[in-house]
Amino acid sequence: MELTFYKYQGTGNDFVLIDNRNKIFKNDTKLVKQLCDRKFGIGADGLILLENSSIAGDDFKMVYFNADGNESTMCGNGGRCLVRFAEFLGIVKNSATFTAIDGKHEAKILSDSISLQMQNVTEIKQIADAYFLDTGSPHHIVFTDNLKDLDVKKEGAKIRHNELYKKEGVNVNFVEQAQDFLNVRTFERGVEDETLSCGTGVTAVAIAAHFSEKVSTKNVAIKTPGGNLSIQFEEENAKYHNVWLTGPAQQVFEGKILC
Repeated sequence: MELTFYKYQGTGNDFVLIDNRNKIFKNDTKLVKQLCDRKFGIGADGLILLENSSIAGDDFKMVYFNADGNESTMCGNGGRCLVRFAEFLGIVKNSATFTAIDGKHEAKILSDSISLQMQNVTEIKQIADAYFLDTGSPHHIVFTDNLKDLDVKKEGAKIRHNELYKKEGVNVNFVEQAQDFLNVRTFERGVEDETLSCGTGVTAVAIAAHFSEKVSTKNVAIKTPGGNLSIQFEEENAKYHNVWLTGPAQQVFEGKILC
């Protein structure tokens, strides 16, 4: 089968995107893993299908797969890239509404950025000096003073596979506080390595930093190895709502692959 695909990236978090409104792509773990492979396939942190939605008010549906081929939880940067893709396809113009595995999302479309509304966060757990919360995907947050020299793959894998998260695993974010922003590096489950950026991860970091009183602002600037993102939210009694993730999302190339 000859498959048309599009490659998108959001702050270095890259994805294979497929217009699957006609159901030409059948979910196949082995095939998804092959397409995401950087040596034998296209290469990406994940693969996303844009499909028709049966839910009233939706412009489309998002189906996300990790690079290991398994369907996974929400991907924030992937969602922003998918909105840009929907704009390219002519499905949406200035705004979008879609449903992903964690529920409905709204998005605002600008020429240089996509803002994506994330799920509310009502529970944050403190685990020793770290924090755990779910922003559509589960995240473990560690604040550190030596982010530059940290072996993120090694240290992230230790936490991802420890007894606390043995059943489903977890994404691990290491954070260093600067004067006006937070530096973040992320180990992603499913990729099993450090990625240049993680949308649900930086959202979790911003909320954890506010919850722990490391920042007082409700508009948090984040710097990742792949670029800059910002998170805005409202908070009441340690419950976070109206959460928005904002940053660039760009098409890299279009191609065809035999599979």
